[in-house]
Amino acid sequence: MEAKEIAEMIQNTNLDEDCPVEKTIDLLAGKWTTKIIYQLLMNNVLRFGEFKKNIPEITNAMLSSTLKELECKGIINRKQYNEVPLRVEYSLTDAGKAMLPIFMEMGKWGMNYLK
Repeated sequence: MEAKEIAEMIQNTNLDEDCPVEKTIDLLAGKWTTKIIYQLLMNNVLRFGEFKKNIPEITNAMLSSTLKELECKGIINRKQYNEVPLRVEYSLTDAGKAMLPIFMEMGKWGMNYLK
């Protein structure tokens, strides 16, 4: 989709309710959301402890709540194995995987901005 098409699409939406840019920003809001999504983009599947190793500054409570929020929004899958000890793995849904180009473009923009 070209910039002109996106601009037209945004013009034709109710900015209070349907703005796709605002919805995307809302989805990515939160200090830890992008870090968690990025970790899953880079690793495909992670367990809770692996998130803690990769993002050591996040608390257990914040990691747990952010994972639940992303699961509710349809961005990540949670797969629980009924084993002893219990094993839970997290991965991206197709909607989550589709965010890779967004992260790539944000990275390009950030590199140019930092110059």
